[in-house]
Amino acid sequence: MRTREFLSKLEHDRIAQEIGEAESKTSGEIRVLIERGKLKSDPLEAAQSKFHRLGMHKTRERNAVLIFVAPRVHKLAIVGDNAIHEKCGDEFWQRVVERMRTHFQNEKFSDALVEAIKEVGSVLARHFPKTVRDTNELPDDVIDT
Repeated sequence: MRTREFLSKLEHDRIAQEIGEAESKTSGEIRVLIERGKLKSDPLEAAQSKFHRLGMHKTRERNAVLIFVAPRVHKLAIVGDNAIHEKCGDEFWQRVVERMRTHFQNEKFSDALVEAIKEVGSVLARHFPKTVRDTNELPDDVIDT
């Protein structure tokens, strides 16, 4: 599917609202990035590169998470910074990606992203609960590059 068509099917406000809701319970940060065009590398490598390019590794507690979607090549990846990755590991990210894939196969793209945000947000809240010092360090909107 072409990226423009994919983006037109997303409920951007609903996704951003879910990110805000998830982040209201944690010091963690969640972002969703939609990759335009074809990937030149493995989706996980591409997601890690975007994670750093977006400065997500600079959050105070190193607990940011990027949900990466490349609709043109039907690839997904989730990258968590050091602190959150140590708490949940590769298996958690892979489970979330597999659940997303099921929704994607049924063309329920927004549902896939909202569910993934809820799952990630729940893990972030358990390990990194919100404190009075926390601020929203990164924007909540869907990024398309």
